[in-house]
Amino acid sequence: MSTYGNLEEKEGRPVLVFQRNYSFSPEKVFRFITEPDYFTQWYPFATGEMDLTIGGKITFDDGEGSLYEAVITEFHPPHAISFQEIDDLLEIQIDATEQGSTLTFRHTFDDREMALYTAAGWHRCLDVLGQLIDGRAIEWPDNALELREFYKKKFMQP
Repeated sequence: MSTYGNLEEKEGRPVLVFQRNYSFSPEKVFRFITEPDYFTQWYPFATGEMDLTIGGKITFDDGEGSLYEAVITEFHPPHAISFQEIDDLLEIQIDATEQGSTLTFRHTFDDREMALYTAAGWHRCLDVLGQLIDGRAIEWPDNALELREFYKKKFMQP
């Protein structure tokens, strides 16, 4: 399975979809998605303030002094969490497999022109999530430009 994302469409909006396989149970993978100490290491602008209930809030810091909140719209441990972050919808689903689990990450947003930048960013974040899950030291490789170029070619083809 490729670690690269795909661009789909749902109700007229672009949706980035990534899938990653892990040799660990959904319960273990879900911990890295929902425990604040881990979440803040791979999810951009996360503060660690999380009320993990439907309707609960996740607080983010934009890095420029402003806080904003996402609202949890789905929470089914250890298989799914979704939240509305401003106008975007983030959905994370974890399914058990014979080898461990498959994580499916979906980001629904409005500006298709931003897809290559958003895809490159999430690709990098999900790589770091994988490092955390595997118990490795976090390394943020300097590959953003390469990933943007890859996604530009992938998404802009007719």
